[in-house]
Amino acid sequence: MTSPTADHRTGRARHRSGAAEHGAALTERVVAAVAADPGRPVVGHAPSAGPWLTGAPEPLPAGAPAAAAFPSGRPLPPSLRRWLAFDTGLLRRSGWLGPDDRFTPRPLGRLARDEFGEPWGSCFDPLSDRFDECFLLPGGSDSRRVLATGEADAYGEYPVFALDVDDLPCIELMYPGLDVYLADTAGLIVRRGTGYSALAQDAVYGPRMRTHARNAFDGQLYEECLPEAF
Repeated sequence: MTSPTADHRTGRARHRSGAAEHGAALTERVVAAVAADPGRPVVGHAPSAGPWLTGAPEPLPAGAPAAAAFPSGRPLPPSLRRWLAFDTGLLRRSGWLGPDDRFTPRPLGRLARDEFGEPWGSCFDPLSDRFDECFLLPGGSDSRRVLATGEADAYGEYPVFALDVDDLPCIELMYPGLDVYLADTAGLIVRRGTGYSALAQDAVYGPRMRTHARNAFDGQLYEECLPEAF
């Protein structure tokens, strides 16, 4: 199992083996790290997010509806399949699953209103048709982390966005998949640079970020969101 390092000349996340890990392989490393220290906060700078595990891991039961596909029919990314085989507790606390082990997604506008209230939440309503199946992830204070299903990248992963209302409301690409989100919050990769979308400049994960940028924002890394009332 490799361990991460950083190229200080380029500010890019790399692995000592020289080979990037994605999808289920990267998630497997997160599972090992969490199993070794399950009680630490899932987001180190935000203890309110809670620990990775609150007790023994709670894998998704065999045959549960969530094991097949998302409600839209879109396939689960490899990272999520591996994580659910290990634990469901973290995602349940973030509202991903109901008591019947079915996914409970929200359109982006509804999720934003639930998290930010008004008037900020309605800023994201115009994007709900584009991002119609979203799931909240731990992280952020004035911002939120959201996985949105849609068009997958070459690894079968869906993007994770940051929603920010601190200044001008916007949605910005932050991670190319749940795999990289988990690895970053577990401290297994090094993010260099500033801004939510810093990984777009990364040698390993940049190509995936650019794929999602083309799919979501016509090649841009973010989109500003303003309601008509502003």
